[in-house]
Amino acid sequence: LGRDPIILSYETLNGFIQGKTVLVTGAAGSIGSELVRQIMRQEPKLLIALDQAETPTYQLDLELQTYSNYPNVKTVIASVTDESRMASVFKTFSPNVIFHAAAYKHVPLMEDNPEEASKTNILGTYTTAKLASEYKAECFVMVSTDKAVNPTNIMGASKRAAEHVVSYFNNQDTNQTRFVTTRFGNVLGSNGSVIPLFKKQLEAGGPITLTHKDITRYFMTIPEAVRLVLEAGHMGNGGELYVFDMGQPVKIYDLAVNLIKLSGLIPGKDIQIVETGLRPGEKLYEELLADAETVKPTHHQQIFIAAAKSLAPNEVFQLIHRVQASGDWTELITEYAPV
Repeated sequence: LGRDPIILSYETLNGFIQGKTVLVTGAAGSIGSELVRQIMRQEPKLLIALDQAETPTYQLDLELQTYSNYPNVKTVIASVTDESRMASVFKTFSPNVIFHAAAYKHVPLMEDNPEEASKTNILGTYTTAKLASEYKAECFVMVSTDKAVNPTNIMGASKRAAEHVVSYFNNQDTNQTRFVTTRFGNVLGSNGSVIPLFKKQLEAGGPITLTHKDITRYFMTIPEAVRLVLEAGHMGNGGELYVFDMGQPVKIYDLAVNLIKLSGLIPGKDIQIVETGLRPGEKLYEELLADAETVKPTHHQQIFIAAAKSLAPNEVFQLIHRVQASGDWTELITEYAPV
């Protein structure tokens, strides 16, 4: 990545997690599963690993059985969009801390399935945050994305709407839960990221495909991303939207060239690199802040707080109903572009 790794002290975090009941949604995903691994080091009273995907959850369950404190972990199959099921989970376990990583994240798929992006990313967040508030959880941390900034696609717009929902619950007069949001860029090696794809293409003898030679992205490793999410949950007073200093953006083309060279091959000779064209909703460049947002520093030099506009869920849902009635999902993008 061309920068030093982000280092955080686990001793600082330990008091935040130790002895508490922690819920991780989307626990079988790239970020969720690493959250589970790192939270286990913090000696929680109970860790609930919740996901709707059966096979990845089964694989996570098998991995967790190798840990000596496995009895402190409970894997749960559930969808964050199922209000009655999620209410049952909260009633059974009453989690103190919630890390909400459940989301649909693949831009092209969500362009073709906007209703599902809206249902999972917005309604699923609303349902989980509402229960966290009702059960007076200590903290709720949502994992968001830089694609929520000036969104040009359905996935990004749905995540921006989810940020609004989280902010709303924090601002309620009767609220006793610290609601915070973390926003970062692409995670190197996560499911659906370019590195696993490039490796498969290399193993097949090429070519390596990328949408545009000039496309750039911010990257961090999975452990880095999770450490920062944990730190945000520890340090947040409620209402913060945390953005992370991810260094300089990286050209995807350079990643492809470096990966070919690291494999002992010659780009353009042994392995070709082919441009396929930008996909619907895809940006050449990602941003960590919207045009009207500013940041202020925190005690950690790589974590900042963004000042972002907040909308109430009824405004969000009114927009969704209007979009569903018209069938024009681009309205969801244009509505959230400036906020």
